[in-house]
Amino acid sequence: MVEIGGKPIIWHIMKIYSYYGINDFVICCGYKQYVIKEYFANYFLHNSDMTVDLSKGSVEVHSSHSEPWRITMVDTGLNTMTGGRIKRIEPYVKGERFCLTYGDGVSDIDIADTLRKHEQSHAAISMAVYKPEGKFGAVDIDPQTDWVKSFREKPDGDGGWINIGFFVCEPEVFDYIPSDDTVAFEREPLEHLAADGKMHAYRHRGFWKPMDMLRDNKELNQMWNEGRAPWKVW
Repeated sequence: MVEIGGKPIIWHIMKIYSYYGINDFVICCGYKQYVIKEYFANYFLHNSDMTVDLSKGSVEVHSSHSEPWRITMVDTGLNTMTGGRIKRIEPYVKGERFCLTYGDGVSDIDIADTLRKHEQSHAAISMAVYKPEGKFGAVDIDPQTDWVKSFREKPDGDGGWINIGFFVCEPEVFDYIPSDDTVAFEREPLEHLAADGKMHAYRHRGFWKPMDMLRDNKELNQMWNEGRAPWKVW
C-alpha cells in the first residue's frame, strides 16, 4: 500500500494487468489486510460522482470513474510464506490458467506477450527474468601496470538472469505446493518445477524496478511526478 503518485503500488500493478484486459484479481492478504480491504471496499465511491442526502439517508451515484475490476481479497495468514499464500487461493482460481506477481515491483513488461510465449512453451509455469545492471561502475585494470584499460558505468550485474516476479501459471502449479504455511514459493515449488522441466523463462529486457527501500520509493515517485514512468502503459 506504499504510494507512488498518490496511489498504492498495488494499484499501479493492477493497472498494468488491466491494460492487457485482465480485470479479475485475487489478492493474498496478510499484514494489515484491513487497509487493503477498506481501500478497495470504498474505492468505487471515492471514484464516483455522487449525491448524499443526509435527510433521507440515501446515496445516489451519478457516474463512476473507477476501473472495471473484480477483486477477491483472501486472508492468507499473518506469517504465511509465499508458497502457503498461493496455496490458500487455489479455490478462487477454479482450475484456470492465471497470472501471478508480487506486490512490490513495477515494469513495462508486455503481459500479452508473456501469455503468448507461455502458451507456445507448453510449460506449467513461465517466469519473467531480467538481467539487472551493476550498482557501481566497473574498472578493468591491467594487472601488470595498474593502468586502467576500460571503464563501464553500471554494467550488467554478474551476467545472470533474476526472477522479477511476473509469472503465468497453469493449475498444475498448485500440485507442487504443499499445504504448509512455512513453504516459500521460490524454494521447493519452483526448484521442483524447474527440475521436472516444466518451467519456461520469459526474458524481459525493458524496465523493471522493485520497491525494496525508501530510496526506491523516492525514485519511483520522481519518475511518476516527472511524467517518465515506463510502467505507465495505460
